Amino acid sequence: MAAIRLVETSLRDGNQCLWGALGVDTARTLSIAPVMERVGYAAIDFTTSTHMGVAVRYKQQDPWERIRLMAAACQTTPLQFLSTGFRFISWETASPEFMALAFATLTRNGIRRFALADPTNDAVANAAAARLVKQGGGEQVIGALVFTLSPIHDDAHYADAARTMAACPDIDALYIKDPGGLLTPERARTLIPAILAEIGGKPLELHAHNTIGLGDRTYLAGAALGVAALQCASGGAADGTSNPPIERTVRNLREQGHKVDVDDDALAQVGRYFADLAAADGLPTGAPMAYDAGYVRHQLPGGMVGTMRRHLADHRVPHLEGAVIEELGRVREELGWPIVMTPFAQMLQTQAVMNVTGAERYATIPDEIVRYALGRFGRPNRPIAAYVMDRILSSPRARELQSEPEMAPLADLRRRVGAQLSDEEFLLRATMPGAMVDAVQAAGPAPRDYDPAVRPVMALVEQLLARTDLTRVTVEKPGFRLELETDA
Repeated sequence: MAAIRLVETSLRDGNQCLWGALGVDTARTLSIAPVMERVGYAAIDFTTSTHMGVAVRYKQQDPWERIRLMAAACQTTPLQFLSTGFRFISWETASPEFMALAFATLTRNGIRRFALADPTNDAVANAAAARLVKQGGGEQVIGALVFTLSPIHDDAHYADAARTMAACPDIDALYIKDPGGLLTPERARTLIPAILAEIGGKPLELHAHNTIGLGDRTYLAGAALGVAALQCASGGAADGTSNPPIERTVRNLREQGHKVDVDDDALAQVGRYFADLAAADGLPTGAPMAYDAGYVRHQLPGGMVGTMRRHLADHRVPHLEGAVIEELGRVREELGWPIVMTPFAQMLQTQAVMNVTGAERYATIPDEIVRYALGRFGRPNRPIAAYVMDRILSSPRARELQSEPEMAPLADLRRRVGAQLSDEEFLLRATMPGAMVDAVQAAGPAPRDYDPAVRPVMALVEQLLARTDLTRVTVEKPGFRLELETDA
């Protein structure tokens, strides 16, 4: 049995799947960083440009500062940045020179490993991005094979993409990225050998979710078939729609005879931290999921199913859920079988709801569907159905969007945004409202310390201070006493 390495995903994917990317800030990251460094992970799945935007928009924190501080705390464990196509923060397609600047700036601030996941599985585009990463100083590039179920996403599809990426000298490893948790052990037993046969000596990793309870068993199958690393989350950030729990995965691997060389005490401490964080902050935690055959029909991420139900309930048509799911499958086929991942998951869901609730199908077409048809999100896996393409292109809005200018040359963009800005500030201001970046600068350095054990006490103190009918308060627990008294 082979030695299996681990990639820790709590700060990025676990946080995104269970907490809407809002559960972790700079203090909550840095407080566990020294322990994560001791574990012995192959890498820490740390951030994306979307998460960087969340830091600015919702936390008023500098994402570059967070990267630098985490990199300083994890000097032997590479931090991973996930890039989904040629984009940075904005969903606007970025120019190669803009992406080159983004990759180089990320590297300079402490990102050492880049995962490249093109939402259309465009292996050529991944190879082009990998070249930019390496030119910018990135140490490791791992190319994604994004898994989905459709008539065209067979083993040959993935083998072809794997062959193209493996031939690229700038891609160091590949990974099967299963955002929907759809890969079964049975399919893994044909898919993984087909990919390994094409990639020579380059390592293959596996990233799956437990959305319908398949992840644990698929990970064991992958390990037996030659996968070099598994991507897992910890404690309260694991399971459910997130990734398989790391401690359970390690126990299962060792039970099967695999070697997993990690610091078990540090691993357990990381798990307790994310469990305590979720409890202290009132965040939902993942739980083992039952198999749901109906999920295969729509493949929507767990959070989006809830969004769809709320939308239908708000419009007083909750009984149309089944019709929307059926329509989503039709729309996906008509649009060339896009993978149900961001941004396509949101686009498919929106169009399906509009088709079901509108006067006729495609009576209303969202701008993002039009942009997709115009090729702004890459090449569709299959040509869009002719009657749908005609409907899209004949709309006045399509003609307007066709004339949208592409991203300005980098030099022009710098002059417009601010020639004197640092690369870090320029990248934020070029992709986000300036007022949000101003708010980050006004807020100053982010707090760096967080202790989930203190959180309930602080919440109680805040509630008591909000009351006007108290003159004296004593808060006491073992090892802690606090007395507050008004001047009156």
